[in-house]
Amino acid sequence: MLELIQSGGWLMIPIIACSILSLAICLERFWVLQKKRVAPEHLLAQVWGLVRSGDMSPEQLQLIRSQSSLGQIMVAGLNNSNHGREIMKESIQEAAQHVVHQLERFLNALGTIAAIAPLLGLLGTVIGMIKVFSEIMLQGTGNANVLAGGISEALITTAAGLSVAIPTLIFHRYFQRRVESLLIEMEQESTKLVEVVHGEREVDFE
Repeated sequence: MLELIQSGGWLMIPIIACSILSLAICLERFWVLQKKRVAPEHLLAQVWGLVRSGDMSPEQLQLIRSQSSLGQIMVAGLNNSNHGREIMKESIQEAAQHVVHQLERFLNALGTIAAIAPLLGLLGTVIGMIKVFSEIMLQGTGNANVLAGGISEALITTAAGLSVAIPTLIFHRYFQRRVESLLIEMEQESTKLVEVVHGEREVDFE
């Protein structure tokens, strides 16, 4: 493996760096985007139970807020529930914008890696072919080892770039869909909270 990397030339360094960064981002996003960390089940029922029983203390609000992204949104709404339905909805929307930023963190970087990795491989291909034609101009076609080395460098960097870009693109699309799905679920739960708090909906989520 080391010989293969060395034969790919210096462009293998940024390609390997891209692969390491991509792996780190994917692992971090898999951890952060767990459903239990973003939108736990039965959180709405738990929050409404505390509100209805009068046990919703500042400490409870802080605990709910710190445990999940959905908790952040709900607490923002509850803190402004006394100011009317519209103000409560605006508070939820403002908190949701912050949550979206947290959920989409590093996804742009992942998309950038998916875009530049094959370009780095293509650059390696071009450099390798330039070396091949330079040697042909200097020595003719008689030195097969030199020609094979240049072609090998070109093919290795191309393969390496694609090997990084393809899985990175797949995970980038996966995380985008994951975020969209979680946001839809949180929006539904937040809407239920607003309607229940203001008496516009029967309690049907317990």
